[in-house]
Amino acid sequence: MAQLRIALAQINPTVGDLAGNTALVLESARAASAAGAHLLAAPEQALTGYPIEDLALRASFVQASQAALEDLARRLADEEGLGELVVVVGYLDATSESLPRSGRPSGSPQNAAAVLHQGSVLIRSAKHHLPNYGVFDEYRYFVPGDVLPVVRVGGVDTAIAICEDLWQDRGTPAAAAESGAGLLLSINASPYELAKDDERYELLRDRAIEVGCTVVYVNQVGGQDELVFDGDSLVVAADGALIARAGKFVEELFVVDLELPESDLPVEETIASNGMTIRRVVASAEPLPAPPAPRAEPVIEEQPGELEEIYRALVLGLRDYVRKNGFQTVLLGLSGGIDSALVAAIAADAVGAENTYAVSMPSLYSSEHSKSDAEDLAQRTGLHFETVPVAPMVDAYLKTIADHGTAITGVADENLQARVRGTILMALSNQRGHLVLATGNKSELSVGYSTLYDAGSIGGFSPIKDVPKTLVWELARWRNAAAEQRGQTPPIPVNSIDKEPSAELRPDQKDSDSLPDYALLDGILDLYVKDDKGLAEIVAAGYDPALAERVLRLTDRAEYKRRQYPPGTKISPKAFGRDRRLPITNRYTEKLEKTGES
Repeated sequence: MAQLRIALAQINPTVGDLAGNTALVLESARAASAAGAHLLAAPEQALTGYPIEDLALRASFVQASQAALEDLARRLADEEGLGELVVVVGYLDATSESLPRSGRPSGSPQNAAAVLHQGSVLIRSAKHHLPNYGVFDEYRYFVPGDVLPVVRVGGVDTAIAICEDLWQDRGTPAAAAESGAGLLLSINASPYELAKDDERYELLRDRAIEVGCTVVYVNQVGGQDELVFDGDSLVVAADGALIARAGKFVEELFVVDLELPESDLPVEETIASNGMTIRRVVASAEPLPAPPAPRAEPVIEEQPGELEEIYRALVLGLRDYVRKNGFQTVLLGLSGGIDSALVAAIAADAVGAENTYAVSMPSLYSSEHSKSDAEDLAQRTGLHFETVPVAPMVDAYLKTIADHGTAITGVADENLQARVRGTILMALSNQRGHLVLATGNKSELSVGYSTLYDAGSIGGFSPIKDVPKTLVWELARWRNAAAEQRGQTPPIPVNSIDKEPSAELRPDQKDSDSLPDYALLDGILDLYVKDDKGLAEIVAAGYDPALAERVLRLTDRAEYKRRQYPPGTKISPKAFGRDRRLPITNRYTEKLEKTGES
């Protein structure tokens, strides 16, 4: 058996920042070398960031990625003196086809992996399976590869896969099993969603047993628009046992020592029974010197509980959206209600209370406790707080429009109040340079219980866009309990959590005037939005037919509002936006079939 010390670079790349991402890989390589590692693995498309979307179709970006890869290989050897370290890294490549082919994306780009050694690119390969579901559109962007690279490192044959290659039964895993590899290394950019960590481990366990070797899985960390990546890199033994697990939502170099079988197979190209080419290259044919003491003992990092996991995902998603888009401060409307209270707490944790600005914008109908609850939260967190009453502005709007022949009343009056608040936030944003945060939740967004361009829907980012109302309450209670456990002041006033939700746009208004109990609403929406269940299936699950039909109708009619909503962190298996795309103009309506006796 040969000993290999493997370093997994759980880094946070930024899409398009080739220089910055290269620097992250170089920094990881220095740390890996200092730790005595023989092999460093960086995530899928580490040099370009992921997902790159239509940047993949831009020839200049492909060429810049290819040049960055060559530059990285040179710098590792010539500038860093790390030529002996084997580095596996993801990047954007393209096929060498000179003529375009029908049905292929422009320029034939490829989601690729490269092995760098002694100042050059030892081998390149492209992702074989291209996911085309959920948030993934890789058939639009990439041309699949048909080569399984097997690199001999310290006498150990290491097969290399890219993310989705591991999730599909046939293809790469089958070829890897036939290759006789002693190690299967998968580089990944796998987005977070709740409970995905269990699914990942089960997949790796099954693949390790099927292929018959240890599986190493490295994943990136960080936020990219709606997506957030959680790391959670894993090492699984050939018998399916979990050997090591990195932390979640943390950037780190995760180092592990493995004892792996040496290979005596000839270094020749073969064809697997599924048609994939198994291409072998050698970095080091003989076992390498034992890694320096102390031994890098396998570590299985403790996994956070469900609510902590979600909260950390929301914090990281907001932090990186702010940081990567060049903002320093954020601004939100603070109403004293639970939604804006949770967003304020997330913002203070993400960018610091000193960089979080909140505005109370009371109207004629705002209760005293709403104003005092907003101020209480500001004092608890230490964020910047100011009050701008909207009543005089609303009166001016109403009078001006009435003077020109139209009296604004009823719902139009309520919506005007809400939109004035949105206008105030955008004016302050323009003047001061804050990023405005929308405060609406998934339940309201689903059924259109929001006013376009108001304080809840306007802005550049929506931290709780994918958080149902019932989960908003759970997260608020968890965040307060976590603060108490640390001996800190809970950030969210209890009154904001316990009081009945209301938009306060007319006397004694309550959400329950327009919506069913949120537990019922979220149950229906979970089946309809996440699981794509029809009306009959939802009713069969125990929900009242009239209520279910009404909720589905409201959800369908609100599509045009959702198209105008800011991006927000995805935490569920199906979020609005990248996951769920329905036509705005759409006359299909779910109805129950009528039955009767003849």
